[in-house]
This record gives sequence, structure tokens and C-alpha cells, in this order.
Amino acid sequence: MDFELTAEQKMIVEAASDIAKDFGPEYWREKDKNHEFPEDFWKTLVEAGFPSIVIPEKYGGSEMGMFEMILAMETLTSEGCGLAGTWFLVLSPVFGGLSIVKHGDENQKEKYLSKIAKGMEFCLALTEPDAGTNTLNMKTMAVKEGDEYVINGQKMFISGADRAKGMVLITRTTPLEEVPKRTLGLSLFLVDLPNSAIEIIPIEKHGINYSKTFEVYISDLRVSEESLLGEADKGWYLVLDILNPERMSFSAASCGIGLLAIQKAVEYAKERTVFRAPIGSHQAIQFPLAEAKAKIEAARLLNYKAAWLYDKGQRCGAEANMAKVAAVEAGTEAVYHAMQTFGGYGYAVEYDVERWWREVNLIRLAPVTHQMALAFIGEHVLGLPKSY
Repeated sequence: MDFELTAEQKMIVEAASDIAKDFGPEYWREKDKNHEFPEDFWKTLVEAGFPSIVIPEKYGGSEMGMFEMILAMETLTSEGCGLAGTWFLVLSPVFGGLSIVKHGDENQKEKYLSKIAKGMEFCLALTEPDAGTNTLNMKTMAVKEGDEYVINGQKMFISGADRAKGMVLITRTTPLEEVPKRTLGLSLFLVDLPNSAIEIIPIEKHGINYSKTFEVYISDLRVSEESLLGEADKGWYLVLDILNPERMSFSAASCGIGLLAIQKAVEYAKERTVFRAPIGSHQAIQFPLAEAKAKIEAARLLNYKAAWLYDKGQRCGAEANMAKVAAVEAGTEAVYHAMQTFGGYGYAVEYDVERWWREVNLIRLAPVTHQMALAFIGEHVLGLPKSY
């Protein structure tokens, strides 16, 4: 970066860089192959204080912001960890930590934040099989009974639910057909795990096999009124406050994966000689990598702006969505051209590029599809009629 970081921000980058050196591509190749959770990596992140970045000092955190979290994610990802460098910092500090920091009451903050700072794992239960991106169409329902809510429903693609000790669960509390405005009627709950009323079934995946993802079935789950995060029926606005940092996180991941792939491709292109010249001297190799690098740097700056706005408490939806669009295109392009640089070796597991290809393509689908991010920009930035 060309702008000056504070001493604390530089320390985050340096610490992330040191960790990435110890958990490089070979480590993740084995974890992905063996479908094995990276216990030692997570323990190292916790010991280095990364889950505590967004937690207030009062609860044992560093009281920093999303910008510092992105610096950590981007560095871990780009210097050897691939998507894992972002993945685990989304599940707990962002989904659990930021949600409670921004919207929890004092009892909830006291109960969870110090534990999250020390490594308590969280998950977010939002997506449903029949709703997908249309969150307002979810069917999971929480019905008030006395001083409790009884919750029934199904969630899909819930990562980390097997290890999480806490869940941010999004439900309807008023049926969609009964609310005066479509964005009303959703509520968020903090649920302790494991719970006998919650069944999880693993989903086989194309990649990121070092972290499991699940279907979640909720049957007569009872939670107290004290579990309600924020105000009943106004959860949609809290959801947006979770999804924007999530978009920024995965933009950082896409840029980081792209930078990692470019670095490896450049190293190979300097060494690989064909027809008496290193292949990196050929413009057909050099120009695509150079263009991808330029696009990644532009996406990074837009993502930093989104994080800066978020940390200032300002509207950031436009920047978060535009950063994701730019980062996905740049990161995907970078990994594609890295694979082309390696030729047949790019398809071989031992060179890691094929794994980064699987990882970066997930970001085109999640946490919001590429098309829905474009639809947001079309409607809310350009002022075009709603397209869906």
C-alpha cells in the first residue's frame, strides 16, 4: 500500500505475515486433502489476538475496526493461507463479535465478547434452501410463548456449525404476509450450541474441506427473550450490518488469493524456460498477470474505503458491493492466468493453483452472488429500476 499505516496496523500486518509463513500452501494442501480442521492454525490466530481485533477493550479486545480486520485477512490470505486466512476470521469475530458489539445489550456483551476474544467459535444461520438470496422470504419461524420463543425451520450452507459454541440465528417473528413493510418481521437470536433441538448434516463440497458446512434442522428450539439480538421484527437492518462486513471480508479474500496466485506464477515464469527464454519474458504470459495485479490493487483500495466508512458509522453498502464485484473479477482473473502460466502443472494438486481456483470461485457465489451485487449497484448506485 502507498499510504501510511499506524504503528498498531503495521503490527497486525507483520504478525499476520509471520503466521502465514508458518501455515503456507503445503499445510493447506494437506488439510484440504484430509478434510481436517486446522486446530494449530486457529490456536495460533487466537494467541496472536486476531479474533479480538473488533472486540472492545472492556471485554478483552483490541477495540479496532473492520479496516484492521481486513488488513489481517488480506495478509494471511495473500502470503500463503489462501481463503483460510479470511474464512475463520469471518465465522467468529465478524458473525459473532461484530453482531454483538454493534447490537447486543450489556448482558449479551458480558456473556459472549470476552469468550470470542479468547477464541469462542460462532456461526451464522441465515440462508434457507427455498429462500437463498431472497432473505425476506425465509420460513424459519420464532413464535412467542410467554417469556420464550419457540423456533422451527431449516437452514442451508451453515459453515462451522459443528464446532461453534454460539450461533446468530435469523428467523421470522411475524409472517411476511402480515407485516406492513417487507423489510419488517425478521429477528435475530443468540443461541448456545450444541443444542438437542438443532440437528446438523454435513454437505460435501468442492473445496474448503478444512472447514465443514451443514444443513441445519431446528425443531422446537426454545430460547429466552434475553436471547433476542436487537429489537424484534427489525432484524433486517441488523442483517445488513452483518452482510456488509462479510462482503468486505470476502473481497479481501478474493484480492488475497489473486495476489498469492500471481506471486507463485511470477516465480514460476522467471524459472521456467521454453525456447531458450524464461516464459515470463513473453507478453502473452506477462501482460495478463500485470493486468490482474493492477485490477486487484484497485479493488483493494475500494474495499479499504468500504471498511473505513463502516468504521466511521457511515453508509457503506454501495462500496461494499462494488468492492466485491471488482475483487471477484480481479481475483478470478488472476488465478485463471496463474493456472495458464503453470500450464499442465496448474492442474496438479502439488502446485496449489487448482485449490485457489476452487476457493476463488466460491466467492463469486457467496456471501452474495455476483449477479445480486450487480443488481444492488444497478438499483442503488445507478438509480435504475429494480431488476429482480
